[in-house]
Amino acid sequence: MTEENTLENIKIDGDNLWKEEHITDLKVGNIRRMTPIKLDGSEDDTRVATYSATTNIMTPGGALPISGEIEATNLKEAVEKFPEAINAAVKKLQEDMVKMQQEQASKIVTPDQLRGGSDIII
Repeated sequence: MTEENTLENIKIDGDNLWKEEHITDLKVGNIRRMTPIKLDGSEDDTRVATYSATTNIMTPGGALPISGEIEATNLKEAVEKFPEAINAAVKKLQEDMVKMQQEQASKIVTPDQLRGGSDIII
């Protein structure tokens, strides 16, 4: 471990501060707004606020949290683009699951693996 990573030397980057806000409709989901701020707590107009969307979808295994970035410049735009961000996150999750299933299906299981031995992937 390098000296700058030790707990004794840990510090907040005062040049990269953000104020986090959560906005919700108490029904569908949340929008997180990250607003850049200066060390004195005032907004930093030289940087742009970011928005992200979060919701839960119900699955047979229970609630699955879904989140994604929203390309927006203000809260009104973030609210309007909320469905687009969630749909993109769900699509990416589906693509990742298909890829993972394909990788699992392409593995060759050896008798040694069935007994708890090491994995051999071809």
